[in-house]
This record gives sequence, structure tokens and C-alpha cells, in this order.
Amino acid sequence: MSGDHLFVLGATHHSAPLAVRERLSMDAAAIDALRGELAGIPGLREFTMVSTCNRVEFYGVAAAPGAVADVQARFCARQQFSPAEFEQFRLSLSGSDAVRHLLEVTAGLDSQMLGETEILGQVKEAYGTAQERGNTGPVLNRMFQKAFQAAKHVRTNTAITEGQVSVANVAVQLAQNIFGSLAETRILLLGAGEIGEKTAKAFQSRGAAALTVASRRLERAMELADALGAFALPFWLVPLKLEEFDIVVCATSAPDTVVSFDAAEAALRKRPARPLFFIDLALPRDVDPATAKLQNVFLYNLDDLAKIAAENRAAREAEIGKCRELIATRAEALWQHIAPRLASAAGGNHDSDRRAESA
Repeated sequence: MSGDHLFVLGATHHSAPLAVRERLSMDAAAIDALRGELAGIPGLREFTMVSTCNRVEFYGVAAAPGAVADVQARFCARQQFSPAEFEQFRLSLSGSDAVRHLLEVTAGLDSQMLGETEILGQVKEAYGTAQERGNTGPVLNRMFQKAFQAAKHVRTNTAITEGQVSVANVAVQLAQNIFGSLAETRILLLGAGEIGEKTAKAFQSRGAAALTVASRRLERAMELADALGAFALPFWLVPLKLEEFDIVVCATSAPDTVVSFDAAEAALRKRPARPLFFIDLALPRDVDPATAKLQNVFLYNLDDLAKIAAENRAAREAEIGKCRELIATRAEALWQHIAPRLASAAGGNHDSDRRAESA
């Protein structure tokens, strides 16, 4: 191999199942320790490590193939994978393929939830850490900064991020359609399990402040309420207090209906001018389906929300071709800039280049 070698090495949700990704994951201390090990690998000129719940990837510039193999060996040793096992689900790319992969990752095209925006922030954080530690140089600096620009371009010029694609976020979007701002809405969470908690957090992330938790186990309701900065309500009071809330998120494990038609009707009589929105995430359902017939009641169950999420996913998927076309053009231009630098790197003063160029 003449010159330097641009590579991506790692594993993602595409080939590594959840049980494997659990073994791949590292806490902050382990990641920091591994970065220290990698910095000492001979011939590894630049590197950045991206670690999320769905991927662990090493982007790097190596002066020899042995440096890439050493990255893999050190990671496998730390995470207790044999090389043969790791290679069953390994992602390994080089050159222009590595460039295009990074651009697709930052734009959300490679994510499990297509078009999600969180990955951009995660990649920026990983790159920022690598840059602060002096692990990046002229190649990765340009590559990552151009990737961030490409992500912005794709999101501005396509509909890849439009429409919510998770049940919790779909529910929040529907609530915003009904009430507008969520700042003044009063929300009741029935059930203190994981699904309800995620939905409650989704509401809080959109500005909802007045949240109350009710559960058959009052101690569990108080525990979750404390974690969310919310109030706890004894479960038996729910029918009597229903009219005080605008949005009711139902996520209990009760075998029978929790919110009856009569209870909903009684609540509406006390709040005739304001809608009542039920989000029924439970199986069996918590809310009597007949409640949907009441005027000024909005009732969505899991199937309703899943259908909307699926339609939004389909709309995003229809944008993939356009996104990849935009990415391909930018990736090729970036590669044409990077390739000559890599080819001429052998024997050059790469360390001085690393210090001199940060754009």
C-alpha cells in the first residue's frame, strides 16, 4: 500500500443483533481508556471513535494495514470478542466508500430510525473529543466537517426528517395539532411502566410542564413522578379528577378498562369548552373505545399511532434516493480532495499538517 489508507472499522445494527451490541457497548471510562490505547498504535495517523447504542465505529487514517488490524485487535481484546466472532458482523470500508458512509451516517440515512437527528449530535461530540485530544488531522478534520455540512444540506433539501416515526413522538405531534403549545396543557400518565415513561418524557421535551402520574401502586407512581419532576395521584382518584386534565396517556397493565365511557362523559360535562385527548398505549386497551363517540374527545390507540408512524416512515423512505444522490455528489467531491493527500502522505510530515490544518 502506497501512501496512507482511509478506513472505517466497526459494527452497527445492520449486522449486529441487540445481544451483540450490548457486548459492544462501553461506558465513558472504557471509551476513554481505549482512545488512549489507540493513540499509541504505530502507523495510526488519525482516528475518531463513534460509539452509540446502535453502532461502534472507528474512522481512521493508517500508514500501514497492520495499524487497522491493531485497532480491531485492541477493541476485541477489551470487549472480549475473538477476531473470528467480530468479523462475522464487522463493518469494514476504505477510501471513497468510507467517505460516503460517514456522510450517510451523519445525515441519518444509516440509522435504525431513518432520518433521526440525534446521530448528528453524537458524531459531532465524538469528533470534537478526538480533535481536542489531538487524534484527528487534516484528512479527518476535513472529512467530518464536510460531513456535517452535507447532513445540513440533505435535511434542508429533502423531507427525510419530516413526520414522526416513533409511537411516543407521533402522540406528542397529535397533541400539538390539537392544543398548539403544550406549555399550558395538563397531562395525566396512567401507569408507571417504560412505555408510559418514554411518552411522558417526549411530552416534556416539547415543553409540557404540568405532568401527573397515577399507578395502581402509589409508591411506583411517586417514584416515577419524582424522576420526572411531576406529581403523583392515587389511582382511585382518577375518575374523579379526569376533568382536570387535557391529555391522558394510558399505559397500564390492567386486564380491564381503566377509563370508562361514563367517566369520560362526566369529565366532559365539567369542561365542555376544552377537548380531552386520550392516548391509549395499553394492551388490553385502557380506554373504552366508545369514548371516541363523545364530542370533543380525541382517542388514539396503539394501532392508530403505529399506522401514522408507518406512513411517516414510508414517506421518509421515499426520500432515500434523493438523499443518496445528494450524498454521492458531495462524497465524490470530498474524496477527490482527500485522495491526493493520502497518496502523497508517505514520507511527509503528517504531524505538522495535523497541527496546521483544522478545516
